[in-house]
Amino acid sequence: MSAVAMALDALFADGNIGREAIYTPAGGAPVLVRVVTRRADDITGFGDARLWSETTRVDLRVAEVPTPRPGDRMEIDGEAFLIQGEPARDRERLVWTVDLRPA
Repeated sequence: MSAVAMALDALFADGNIGREAIYTPAGGAPVLVRVVTRRADDITGFGDARLWSETTRVDLRVAEVPTPRPGDRMEIDGEAFLIQGEPARDRERLVWTVDLRPA
């Protein structure tokens, strides 16, 4: 295991950073995973206008969720979400970042 992978495992395991979630692929069985949540506001340019929106993004370890897809379900702290858009992997190919919308 690389030093980067070990550091990521430590971050996801940290109770202040990572949290438990239930990931359910479309047509599959629920799986308990660890996620790092990012609920940042997003500002998008549209012509001369700037649009503000709340976003919910989570990071998932590829080792736990090898192929997340749009429409898969995620439950975090009792809130249900669906993955929207295509997930993106980091440069080391160890972490997925997914955008979520309320289910």
